[in-house]
Amino acid sequence: MSSWLKLTARALSLSDVCTVSNVQAALPSNGTLLGLSLIPSSVTATVTNSSTSGGMGGGMPMMRRQSFSTQYCAVTVTYTHPGQGDEVNLKYAFPSPSDFKNRFYVGGGGGFSLSSSATGGLSYGAAGGATDAGYDAFDQSYDQVVLYGNGSINWYATHMFGYQALGEMTKIGKYITKGFYGLSNDTKIYTYFEGCSDGGREGMSQVQRWGDEYDGVIAGAPAFRFAQQQVHHVFSSAVEKTLGYLPPPCELDTIVNATIKGCDKLDGREDGVISRTDLCKLNFNMKSIIGQSYYCAEKNSTSLGFGFQKRQQTSGSTTSYQPAQNGTVTKEGVAVAQAIYDGLHNTAGERAYLSWQIGSQLSDANPTYSSESGEWELNIPSTGGEYVTKFVQLLDLDNLSDLDGVTYDTLVEWMTIGMYRYLDTLQTTLPDLTTFKSSGGKLLHYHGESDPSIPSASSVHYWQSVRSVMYPGVADDKALKDMAKWYQFYLVPGAGHCGSNSLQPGPYPQNNMDIMIDWVENGVQPTRLNATVSSGDYSGETQMLCQWPTRPLWKKADSFQCVTDKKSIEAWTYDFPAFKVPVY
Repeated sequence: MSSWLKLTARALSLSDVCTVSNVQAALPSNGTLLGLSLIPSSVTATVTNSSTSGGMGGGMPMMRRQSFSTQYCAVTVTYTHPGQGDEVNLKYAFPSPSDFKNRFYVGGGGGFSLSSSATGGLSYGAAGGATDAGYDAFDQSYDQVVLYGNGSINWYATHMFGYQALGEMTKIGKYITKGFYGLSNDTKIYTYFEGCSDGGREGMSQVQRWGDEYDGVIAGAPAFRFAQQQVHHVFSSAVEKTLGYLPPPCELDTIVNATIKGCDKLDGREDGVISRTDLCKLNFNMKSIIGQSYYCAEKNSTSLGFGFQKRQQTSGSTTSYQPAQNGTVTKEGVAVAQAIYDGLHNTAGERAYLSWQIGSQLSDANPTYSSESGEWELNIPSTGGEYVTKFVQLLDLDNLSDLDGVTYDTLVEWMTIGMYRYLDTLQTTLPDLTTFKSSGGKLLHYHGESDPSIPSASSVHYWQSVRSVMYPGVADDKALKDMAKWYQFYLVPGAGHCGSNSLQPGPYPQNNMDIMIDWVENGVQPTRLNATVSSGDYSGETQMLCQWPTRPLWKKADSFQCVTDKKSIEAWTYDFPAFKVPVY
């Protein structure tokens, strides 16, 4: 880029800078970014009209749903890893020079898919990027390419999906951004990541592996600890198989709704929300539900698979018919629900994994109705079944056909195989975040407390791992004060998976990026997290959520305190003796 253009880029129009030659001049020369060779002839640059919503890309729930129309420069470029013979295709979206605020934004994807959109940061004055990860991730999901064939793992795709592709895209994108706008090499480009579900795992992968590239990361309900998380989706079906009882969906719904009603007041306010699932766990006797009557009309329903979706079809999604159901809650039904909430243990009684919080929807446990037999049949969610067949058994199958011969020990074995095999790629649980912290990075981590897909205790366990690894021997008060300066974690009362919960009309964060930008760029450290109630009697109410490990306790109908409760923390704390190595 000429010196004239460098001096005047901010005064130029988008069409002035959105040219192939300007982008080519902004590319790092080969050898500048070690191991990455850009292909200048692959560059395209087009002024594009955009009408979108600010917030995360990739089709995941957004923290701020704001209509936003603008023009931007859509850029594509290809790079290769020298000697590997691959090609990785990138998309970038550059706002007009007058709109650019020295920011770069990366949006998370969902399920087994990286985000295919580069435009999520435009409303924040940020350039943004997306990557096809070298396996055509714009058009197909990782689970479609994880195997070359039975028994043969595509390790290239696994590493790229796991953490490599996003880090490389960000590193290249920040370099191009400076040249595109004619900025000096020492100009600060504030770099942000925002994602939920696997997008949250992707964010954590960047904190753990590319910590010095990011200034602010927002990670919601991260799908890390991949082996345990995915096999856990088979756990409900294994409980039903083991106990020999398939609760009709209406019975399960009645158990969940009765639990919510029974635990609602424990947090100090009756509002249809279990703000303290730990108090529910410690004080509510689910056997009290036995004998309650239930009735549900016939319906056709679709399960969306809770975010673990393919590009065109949601993995784990099912469309099914349910006849009218009426009866009373049985002791067998309560036993199934209680076993699921208690979590997986091996036959020696050793805990292997945590589970969903009591009061969370038990969607994985819903059996399938067979119109042919007129009976309820065991359903194996493919969110877990596909992981077992493809990632553990290494068979190119989309689900398990049955659970014959499968015990709780079998589930632990599957978890163990997956954990060891993908420890450095998909587990995404490295607890030493020293590079990120030392580089000045800020991490905002949140999780819906009643998430029915990824247990919220999973996030608590990771936070506890980071605290223990990075602050060994440090008193709690000192460790918590220091952690809050760079890593804050929030449970969202009543919330579901990456969004509000139809069963519990609680609050949900709406402006996390605004909070993060203020924290990173202006040094305004949050102490509570802004959230808004979107439905129910308290619709429109703003609640400032409690930063973990403090917990909400309503003292008045319109206000709650953030309290420290030792028994509460203990209720969220787990060890996993079923495994012989630490599970972070």
